[in-house]
Amino acid sequence: MMPRHITIDAGNPYALAQFWSGVTGWAIAAGDVPGDDEVLVPAPAPIPGLLFIRVPEEKGVKNRVHLDWSPTERTRDAEVDRVLALGGTIHEDHRAPDGRGWVTMKDPEGNEFCIERSEAERTN
Repeated sequence: MMPRHITIDAGNPYALAQFWSGVTGWAIAAGDVPGDDEVLVPAPAPIPGLLFIRVPEEKGVKNRVHLDWSPTERTRDAEVDRVLALGGTIHEDHRAPDGRGWVTMKDPEGNEFCIERSEAERTN
């Protein structure tokens, strides 16, 4: 089996999909519009897409599962700055003085995710 989507509960699926579309650079699926109960951000194969599903309750506790992202075109720190500009927030900063570490962030609805060092930063 292969994962097809990573499904994320959302109060406003379209708005959250817009944030993640900006983070990933992947477009929202054609035909998905504001007000939809399900909004897909398809990913390039073989990566699973991000599917946002409307739920009535707000996020209440820490995620049991979250995504770790590694920048492909920027450094970790530049990526953190870019995601902050898109509306993300820093939850916990685990960057070390020697350049190692990661940053745990939250999307606009409070879902946690991490930004790690890029491959180039890990191999230097």
